[in-house]
Amino acid sequence: MLPGNVILRAVDDGVETSAIDPVASMQAIDNADLHAVAGQVRDMLAKAVDAI
Repeated sequence: MLPGNVILRAVDDGVETSAIDPVASMQAIDNADLHAVAGQVRDMLAKAVDAI
């Protein structure tokens, strides 16, 4: 299970949206396949956050 936390935070001009980077979270794991999937998940999370 990869980290996929998305954070919504109230700020003065609305809501700030961010997400944990799964690639950074998985750096300590020695598994090339997992790193590839983490990259795909990072791309999907970035698109989701940008769409909000």
